[in-house]
Amino acid sequence: MSDTQQLTAKDLKSSQEVRWCPGCGDYSIINGIQSTLAGMGIPKENMVMVSGIGCSSRFPYYMDTYGFHGIHGRANAIATGMKVANPDLSVWVITGDGDGLAIGGNHMIHSLRRNVDMKIILFNNEIYGLTKGQYSPTSPRGLHTKTSPFGTVDHPFIPMQLALGAGATFVARTMDVRPKHMKEVLKAAADHKGAAFVEIWQNCVIFNDGAYKGWTSKKIRDEQTIDLVDGQPMIFGAEKDKGLKAENCQVKIVPAAEADIWDSTVDSPGPAFLMSQLDRDPNMPRPFGVFRAVESPTLDELVHDQIRDITDKKGVGDIKDLLYTPDCWEVE
Repeated sequence: MSDTQQLTAKDLKSSQEVRWCPGCGDYSIINGIQSTLAGMGIPKENMVMVSGIGCSSRFPYYMDTYGFHGIHGRANAIATGMKVANPDLSVWVITGDGDGLAIGGNHMIHSLRRNVDMKIILFNNEIYGLTKGQYSPTSPRGLHTKTSPFGTVDHPFIPMQLALGAGATFVARTMDVRPKHMKEVLKAAADHKGAAFVEIWQNCVIFNDGAYKGWTSKKIRDEQTIDLVDGQPMIFGAEKDKGLKAENCQVKIVPAAEADIWDSTVDSPGPAFLMSQLDRDPNMPRPFGVFRAVESPTLDELVHDQIRDITDKKGVGDIKDLLYTPDCWEVE
């Protein structure tokens, strides 16, 4: 490994002043991503951060890597072009629940179904923060905001289900207040070949403070959440005495000894979707960790394989031959 590849998290911090609100969960996330990237063994010039619009989208300015601050909702489209044009790049999309699931929802779906080899980090604080507190696609029904003063009546997205439904080959979730767990999830995403979708529960201290306190508080977290670990039983609770078992497409709480073993590598997205459905049940723990991790050809690989195949058969093309065909005409 060359000297340029032996990076530390500090090497990836830019000289720009970080301008997130004090106490924002974004600080924890950027530290986790910097640590993850530093350990990947690739030079900084092969790293690129792409963002849209929102508080999270300031991210490229704070990273001493290549970056592109795009327009609202278009980060996935820009990142797709980058990865296909230069497959050697490690491309990371930084987006939020508004940027990535509202105006950018269509691009999100197609980048996942195409399995573009990029890492999509969705900061989910269930609110529009940069534009000062409007409800977002993940805001819970009944939330009072500037655009829903009497409580939103919308049915919210579960980001995990959107990603799984689009055919994502890697889907995971973590939270800003668990930095060790976050780094483990980010490392797994970084190592995955294909589209990796990671939702991070992130607290907005100004416009939606405490959105996740019912699950993230240290006093109750063990009872209200469960870590999905491959090859390990699905157990939770302060005493690790409770477990989850799936029967007839339903999940129920059982004694720990009866818990099912988790496996994110099964080809069907069914088990992962079943776990994501726990978000709809107030009596069930919220799952965290890797929901799905399977292998499939990536768009960037397929495009370049096709180019090589056609070139071998027909030779290197010529731009003049492409332009001057019988389908062209002159306008006088």
